[in-house]
Amino acid sequence: MNPIALELNAAIEVGNPHLVEMLSTVGRELFFPRGILSQSAEAKEKAHRFNATIGIATRGGHTMALPSVIGQLPGFTADAALAYAPSFGLPALRQAWRQAIYAHNPSLGARQIGTPVVTQAITHGLSTVADLWVEAGDTVLLPEQMWGNYRLIFAVRRGAQVVTFPLFQGAGFHTAAFTEGLRRAGGAHGKVVVILNFPNNPTGYTPTVAEATAISGALVAEAERGTNLVVVADDAYFGLFYDAGCLHESIFAQLVGRHPRLLPIKLDGATKEDYVWGLRVGFLTYGATVDGDPTPVHEALEKKTGGAIRGSISNGSRLSQEIVLRALAAPTYAAEKAEKYALLRRRAEAVQRVLANPKYAAAWAPYPFNSGYFMCLRLKRVEAEPLRRHLLDNHGVGLIALGSHDLRVAFSCLEEEQIEPLFDTVLTAEAELAA
Repeated sequence: MNPIALELNAAIEVGNPHLVEMLSTVGRELFFPRGILSQSAEAKEKAHRFNATIGIATRGGHTMALPSVIGQLPGFTADAALAYAPSFGLPALRQAWRQAIYAHNPSLGARQIGTPVVTQAITHGLSTVADLWVEAGDTVLLPEQMWGNYRLIFAVRRGAQVVTFPLFQGAGFHTAAFTEGLRRAGGAHGKVVVILNFPNNPTGYTPTVAEATAISGALVAEAERGTNLVVVADDAYFGLFYDAGCLHESIFAQLVGRHPRLLPIKLDGATKEDYVWGLRVGFLTYGATVDGDPTPVHEALEKKTGGAIRGSISNGSRLSQEIVLRALAAPTYAAEKAEKYALLRRRAEAVQRVLANPKYAAAWAPYPFNSGYFMCLRLKRVEAEPLRRHLLDNHGVGLIALGSHDLRVAFSCLEEEQIEPLFDTVLTAEAELAA
C-alpha cells in the first residue's frame, strides 16, 4: 500500500478505528498524491522567477484563451473561468458551502463537520461514496420508491446487494419497516450503507420531525448493537419543503456526533438548490464521530475523497464553481431563491388541491408528498407502462412509469394552470385503458 495511504489510514484509526473497518478495499488504498500537484503548489508560492510546473498554457502571466471562448464570458477573466480547479474544489467555495450548511441546519450547533469536497454534482458524489465505502457484497438499504440510478451506482458498479423496505405506512414514513430492514441487514452483515433521500425522488416526501427523530434513533440503536453504518443523506432537493410539519433540515444534522460506528455523509449541491442543473456543482461532507478533535480525521477522509476524484475526473469545472461562488455572495441571492421557492410551492399546493377531487379516487391514490420536484400516483386499475405509452402516443403527455403501478409527475416543470388539465388527461387515458 502506498505510504501516503498508510498515513491517512493511521490518522483515521487514531480518531475512530471503526471508520477504517467501513472503508472499502479501494477506500483504504486511496490517497491524494504529493507529486506534480504538490510540487506545483510549492512553486506557485515560491517560484518568483520562472514557474514551469503548471500544465496549462499562459501568456503574460495569465491563462491563455481563445477570444471566441472568453468573449462569451463577460465578467470573467481567463484565470477565473478556464484554469484548472483543485481536485477538492475552490477553497473559497468549499468554505462558503460549509457556512451554508450550518446556517440551514441550526440543530448542528457547535458540532464539527468536515469541509465539503466539490463533486461533479450529486451523481458523481454518490459514485465517489461508492468507491470509498462500498465493497462487493455490502448491503445498501433503500426504500422501494427510489431513484433508479442508485442500483447502477451501488449494485452494478460496486457489486453491492440492494435491500428495500416499504417507504410508506398510511400517510407517512414507514418507520417500523425501516427499523426492521436495518436490523435484518445489520444482523446479517455487520455493516450497512443506508441512503436517505429527502425530499424523496420519485415521491416528493420528506419525513415529519417525529419520523426523522425515529429514523435517527433507529440508526443510533443499530450502531449501539455493533453494526457499522455509512449513512448517506442525499439532499439533492434540499430546501424545497412545502409543509410546516416536515423536517426542514437535513437528517445529516441529527446524525453528526451521535456514535462512532455511524458515519453520516451529506451529499448536496447547487444543481437543484440554485437551479443550475447543467453546471454540475455538488458537495460531499463528512460528519464523523471522533474521540477528540475530528479535524485530522475529516482531513484524512477528504484527502482520500480528493484522491478518488483525482483518479477519475481529476477536477470539476472551475467556471461552474466560480459562477456558484459569485451567486452565493450576491446581495440578491436570498431574495431570488425565495421567489423560485414560492413558485414551486404554489405548484405543489395546486397539485394537492386538484388531487383532492374525488373524481380521481377510482383511478389512483397519490403517495404522500410535501416537498421537492415530484409526486407519484399509485394506479389502481391499469399498469403504469401501458398508461405511460398510451398518454404519450394518444394524448401527447409525457410522464415516468416506475415499477408496475407507479406513475411519476414532475410538477416542477408544469405551469400552475397546466396542472388540472394534466391530471384530467391522465384520468381520461386511464379510463380508456381500464375500459
